Amino acid sequence: METQVWEYFLLVFALISAVVSWYVLTRHKTKRPYYVKAERDWHKRKAAAESHIDYSVFLIGDAGANTRENPEPTLDILRNQLLESGKQSAVFFLGDNIYPKGMVEPEHKLYNEAVESLMSQLHIVDDYLGRVCIISGNHDWNKGRKGGLRAVLRQQDFVDDYFGNESVFLPRNGCPGPTEIKLTEDLTAIIINTQWWVHNGKRPIGKKDGCNINSEEEFFETLKKILDRNKSRKVLVAGHHPMYSKASHGGKFDPKQHIFPLTAIHKKAYVPLPVAGSLYPMYRKFIGAREDISHPLYRRMRKKMLQIFRQYPNLVYAAGHDHNLQYIRKGKQHYIVSGAGSKVTYVTKGKGAAFTHAHKGFFRINYLSTGEVNIEAWEPNIDGSPRLAYRGHIEQSRAARP
Repeated sequence: METQVWEYFLLVFALISAVVSWYVLTRHKTKRPYYVKAERDWHKRKAAAESHIDYSVFLIGDAGANTRENPEPTLDILRNQLLESGKQSAVFFLGDNIYPKGMVEPEHKLYNEAVESLMSQLHIVDDYLGRVCIISGNHDWNKGRKGGLRAVLRQQDFVDDYFGNESVFLPRNGCPGPTEIKLTEDLTAIIINTQWWVHNGKRPIGKKDGCNINSEEEFFETLKKILDRNKSRKVLVAGHHPMYSKASHGGKFDPKQHIFPLTAIHKKAYVPLPVAGSLYPMYRKFIGAREDISHPLYRRMRKKMLQIFRQYPNLVYAAGHDHNLQYIRKGKQHYIVSGAGSKVTYVTKGKGAAFTHAHKGFFRINYLSTGEVNIEAWEPNIDGSPRLAYRGHIEQSRAARP
């Protein structure tokens, strides 16, 4: 009997040792950028001449862990490019602008921290002449809990006061949207409040709440009407939650999270639990919290939106939420995850992914006078200097003007 116990112990020890060894030997690969085979020579592509760029759109999300005194180099790089681009550009902050609970009440102990977090982002658009759009995410809605709408409205009021107008924080009043913005004659942006669809608390709807949409069905009808109206233009749809993701909200987890699950509680808690540690990732992948693609409410929103998006070639959908950089192609549509404004989490490769990287940074889309559209991923080096991590082409044909 004692021999059997020792055999069992040695078997478990050997299994844990093998798993830990595999993790140690392969973990460096998870930090490298991934490029699909056809994109591995991306660096040979020449940058478009400034004179050929008609308009640029900058996409950054989840920057709410910054402070104005200690901003991430990512924000400095973004500010420099914004000022260089001027009027012929726009910047979209893709939600989670304030961690952890959004804009709390002035008497709350986290209020000063919340203000500093938001100001770190607003500060980079001082003297910027282009269009600014700020979208809310689940953390802006009190982490998706009750009281979330009040937190969003406080943030909206703060942004309105800062800019002196009501055209920056969109959609308005915590409404679902969609909100249409004409950026140029050839480019339209559509803003969606994706948190509205999965929020666990009051969700404004109808004229009584200051919304133009009276039902979920009317939302989708309006979204399709806007897309139909702009089918001869280039279209960028922006929200907080991604439609596709190769990261945690899409059910993808770092091997470390399976083997050393306690590091999620304390970064030094390297206690190997290779079987028990997989329970939480499996839950997130197949059942999910409200912020996960697998959750029924999220799936319902995503399914209907994808049904609509697939009808419009060259549509670009941009989101944050996952703290990394992803460019995914699905059919004739293009999906961007740019949620690395202040945090970084694991991301993997996968079907449809052209580029992914677990690194702080942001995406830039350049709309060229030739009709082409290219996409760039910019990241900070260790010394804070800018590094181009990826350049690709989104589409080739020029949309005819109506």
